[in-house]
Amino acid sequence: MPETRWRDPGAGAQDGRVATREIQALYTTATITVYQAYSPEIARAAVAAGRFVPPFKRDRMTWIKPSFLWMMYRSGWAAKPGQEHVLAVELRRDGFDDALARACLSHYEPRVHASRAEWGRRLRESPVRVQWDPERDLHLRPLPERRSLQLGLSGEAVRQYVDEWTVGITDVTALAHRIHAVMRAGDADAARALLPDEREY
Repeated sequence: MPETRWRDPGAGAQDGRVATREIQALYTTATITVYQAYSPEIARAAVAAGRFVPPFKRDRMTWIKPSFLWMMYRSGWAAKPGQEHVLAVELRRDGFDDALARACLSHYEPRVHASRAEWGRRLRESPVRVQWDPERDLHLRPLPERRSLQLGLSGEAVRQYVDEWTVGITDVTALAHRIHAVMRAGDADAARALLPDEREY
């Protein structure tokens, strides 16, 4: 298992706390669940086939997120145009781990890379990008002390994602709408109980 937890002194909150980069995810001994949001046309075809098929495009970078709440923030609770369906994609853990092992940060960090040129070379060679964004709470407010993973797949990594790593695809849009409705009703505890059981990976 690759190391997935870092203390990042460059991503701390303004009060001096240290932000933690960690993967929180729903997973089993064999699989890990990530989330993506798509238009009805792409989502329905993928769910019906149990894998990504056209109109999904393999030649574009695709971003996967292990955090359900970050996906809710990104898709506006499955309401933004082109993101009306949220999919839970169950992946083989060995595939996900392989993607992590090949990943390159999407931006240059002096504490990580020997030089900007070295980072640029790795970025060109790697089919996988890593981005760390502030995690979100149930109100979709940023949590400055926690960073959530986004993994961008391109080229060969997209092919592997579609053809080798994906075990199953479930449309969880109804769950997203239900949690949002419970939150709007003011019952955060009930909404929290509906969330996927994510834990440190």
